[in-house]
Amino acid sequence: MILVTGGAGFIGSNLVAALNDRGHRDVVVVDHLARGDKFRNLRGLAVADYRDREDFLRELRGGSWDRVAVRAIFHQGACADTLESDGQYMMRNNFEYSKTLLHFALDRRIPFIYASSASVYGLGKRGFSEDPENEFPLNVYAYSKHLFDLYVRRLLPTAGSAVVGLRYFNVFGPQEMHKGPMASMVYQAFLQLETTGTVRLFGAAEGFDAGEQRRDFVAVGDVARVNLFFLDHPEVSGIFNCGTGQARSFNDVARQLIAFRGSGTITYVPFPPELTGKYQNNTQADLGALRRVGYDRAFPPLEESLEAYVGILRRQEGFLTAP
Repeated sequence: MILVTGGAGFIGSNLVAALNDRGHRDVVVVDHLARGDKFRNLRGLAVADYRDREDFLRELRGGSWDRVAVRAIFHQGACADTLESDGQYMMRNNFEYSKTLLHFALDRRIPFIYASSASVYGLGKRGFSEDPENEFPLNVYAYSKHLFDLYVRRLLPTAGSAVVGLRYFNVFGPQEMHKGPMASMVYQAFLQLETTGTVRLFGAAEGFDAGEQRRDFVAVGDVARVNLFFLDHPEVSGIFNCGTGQARSFNDVARQLIAFRGSGTITYVPFPPELTGKYQNNTQADLGALRRVGYDRAFPPLEESLEAYVGILRRQEGFLTAP
């Protein structure tokens, strides 16, 4: 049995699909469907069981899972709203919940692969390698991820089973629609083009020309493949960046989407003053550590991944499976 927390979410559901593609049908999804529309991400996927997050935590603490044979845990469940200001809520969901799962896995020597975030690097002035010196989170979401990474680092020297943290950069792709304003810039730009014929980008600010803010955009299918690499290599532990290693500008994304559509414009809007000093204008994963442990698969060009995603958005409304 394989557990996927956050399995009805964006990255989690893509991971369930990737596991299914490998023949795994014994996947248990743990999630919180207070927003019922997330169920659509699970349609067409083979799921052995579903557990509500709160019920699952009670079962863990009560010993109900002690005798269940679990091969691996992919912990993707978290509050990913970078604008959330309730620190107590964020720490309960992203830190305490993660610690409970981690110790369950360590006590039973179950490989534990979890979602960290490139947000821990803050403005990135110190670089984007997995060095604690480079980490300076800008909001409570990023801090919750950073704190758990620090907790993991303290336990790694004595861990008897694999513990892997993956710092996701700017992930985009199918099944992200439920995220609303937290969905990728790629999806937001696609929607704007389809509804208004123009993409709105930030104007010049903080040393970047209009639309030249840069991110390391990585397709969710590639993120799933990196996760599965660590399932296949339980001898490896550590914290690793998960991006392409290549930053691209917002202008690049918008122009490519316009080219696919055959029409459209870019409109530049003033950079919000409240984001000054709090916005990641540039991110680019340092993939050195990931390559050193043996992940040698190439990441496709952004244009190729964008074209595939746009096709899914148009043919299947952004879902992995069509009716």
